[in-house]
Amino acid sequence: MSLFAISIFLSAFLIFQVQPMIGKFILPWFGGTPAVWSTVMLFFQVLLTGGYAYAYWLIGHVSQKRQPVVHIALISSAALLLVFLSFLWTSPITPAASWKPVDVSTPILDIFKLLLASVGLPYFILASNGPLMQAWFSRVHPQRSYARLYALSNVGSLLGLLAYPVFIEPTLSLRWQGWAWAAGFLLFGAVAGWVGVRSGRSPAHPTPVTESVSSTARPSFSLLSLWIVLSATASLFLLSVTNQISQEVAIIPFLWILPLTLYLLSFILTFSGERGYNRRFYSALFVLFTALTLFVMLNATSLHVYWQILAYCLLLFSACMLCHGELYRLRPPAGHLTMFYLMVSVGGAVGGIFVSLIAPVIFTGYWEFFVGLAMTIAILMSLRESRREGVEVPKQSPNNERIVSTEKRHLAPTSSAARRDSTARARFIFLTFVLVTVMLALIGTFFSGSLFSRRNFYGVIRVRVDAVGEPPQPAYLMSHGITVHGLQFIAPDLRGQPTTYYVHDSGAGVAILNHPRYGQGLRVGMLGVGVGTLAAYGQIGDVYRLYEINPAVIDLAEGLGGYFSFVADSQAEVTMVPGDARISLEQELARGVRQNFDVLVLDTFSSDSIPVHLVTKEAFALYLDHLAPDGIIAAHITNLHLDLQPVFWQLAKEYGLDMVRVEYGGDTRGGYASHWILLARNPALLSTRAIQERAVDLSRYSTTLALWTDDYSNLFRILK
Repeated sequence: MSLFAISIFLSAFLIFQVQPMIGKFILPWFGGTPAVWSTVMLFFQVLLTGGYAYAYWLIGHVSQKRQPVVHIALISSAALLLVFLSFLWTSPITPAASWKPVDVSTPILDIFKLLLASVGLPYFILASNGPLMQAWFSRVHPQRSYARLYALSNVGSLLGLLAYPVFIEPTLSLRWQGWAWAAGFLLFGAVAGWVGVRSGRSPAHPTPVTESVSSTARPSFSLLSLWIVLSATASLFLLSVTNQISQEVAIIPFLWILPLTLYLLSFILTFSGERGYNRRFYSALFVLFTALTLFVMLNATSLHVYWQILAYCLLLFSACMLCHGELYRLRPPAGHLTMFYLMVSVGGAVGGIFVSLIAPVIFTGYWEFFVGLAMTIAILMSLRESRREGVEVPKQSPNNERIVSTEKRHLAPTSSAARRDSTARARFIFLTFVLVTVMLALIGTFFSGSLFSRRNFYGVIRVRVDAVGEPPQPAYLMSHGITVHGLQFIAPDLRGQPTTYYVHDSGAGVAILNHPRYGQGLRVGMLGVGVGTLAAYGQIGDVYRLYEINPAVIDLAEGLGGYFSFVADSQAEVTMVPGDARISLEQELARGVRQNFDVLVLDTFSSDSIPVHLVTKEAFALYLDHLAPDGIIAAHITNLHLDLQPVFWQLAKEYGLDMVRVEYGGDTRGGYASHWILLARNPALLSTRAIQERAVDLSRYSTTLALWTDDYSNLFRILK
């Protein structure tokens, strides 16, 4: 029993260690967007299905004695691969820089390729371990329940997920994280191999006489479908809530882990035993939290972000408890265990495919949240129909003995029960279709105020008209989630006025207006375009080079729809550079092209999420290579949840740069409150009267934050 438990716990722990680890590693290569996380989750869901399919094949089509041989051979292959890659990469699972994509126009395909090469085979083996070990356990100990091993697997998953941001990430660099994970896999392989050997040697036990023949019949098609639907709904709801929170409420990377934690917790509770799930209780909670969440959505502008996050998370937890609780009620006898896990994993992959691949194509917003909500409501309604029918079918007790229950189980229904089951399923599908249609109609009305809306891998960009300033003036605003990334007044006499975070008294404004070369052929670079507001400062002879990863942002800044004209109206020579800014700057340097920027503006940190790879030691070395000797770096650090000042303080210390913090309180003319960090090699550039009048006193400031590098960063340390 202990060896089975250790093997299952280790595999689950390693599975949920590698997900945030490899996600963090490749995140900088794709612009730091939250969609990287959902794509990583989709990859692992698909591979999980492959692992479960392998376990199903191994148990059902390979003899008992040959099963350990096949599995140990696969584990050995993965171990040899890790050893081989350790000689090529900085760690066995972290790809070398040569794997960094040059073109990020197909990010999902590139992410899948990277993950497959780095952790594909080891993860495949880990994914198969849960159902495989539980099936072997049930063969060796037929009188004991496998359900607690499943709960242990989810405990290991939860601990692995939580241990990463709390213990692993703050103490180990990515390189050492990779080595530690590879060592953990080798330990797991040794334990799993030994369990396989002992299982192969154990005599097969006969099926207990107390188990009825009907209870071991092959699960019906309707039951298989229900397994898939329940799992797919929970998976869809998990990813849709993650998107809803991280893109529409607050783009905080920590929130990627919170929904997954609740998802795993629901598995632990429901599969821990009959007392872990009460249908009536969680049905009532789901109804209550649905009403609460809809109220929060309608009052989002007046409620604190934490209340919004709480409402979404409570709704997700109650929905997952319903879906996973019904899965537990519908679990099969041990003889069909691997098929059960395979169908559950297929459902998880279906939900992930819908959110990551289908929804971005058919929806202009994050409407999959309402699809998930409608699906869960449909499940709740179908449960009520099932209770009304009161079908009495066999139910399995923990020791596989046949008992009778009025709960609908679908394990081996009679022909009449099967017909009623099919009828309930048809009602479920029809009800789902109606609810989804109604929900999408409502959400379409909800977003009807947007003049423009486009969704892609990097988020949803919207344009709307609003009255701004005092007296109010109509203006076009571009937003990403709840963050406004730029506005331009519609009135001709105000159209060329810099607004939001780039007004004359902002950090970027004073850096440009007070630079010695202003009006004399100034070279300005900008990472993160917004609506192109900075181009309003351009003079004849100036060169402005704007780097932007989101194609939708580029289109709007260049005049799509006629909303924004800062770029088109600028007197400077403006060049738009698509793609990740750091990769573009690296490629320019590799070609021997140094931009010699007089002012380099970094505006990729102003939302609630920051691309860490743009604020590391290696990134700043690149910026300084492109900066003129008398150049200024202006970094926009306005952020609700993260304090980036200590990060830049350590970077300034590392490269011997003078640093000034400039704050602006906002105005009634379209100027937003902002915080900027100005850095320069030449102290005289930051000693001008205009800059010093707006500077914050940092003479007594110090920090113990470690210098961020490509191999080490810790967002927890800079939480406000």
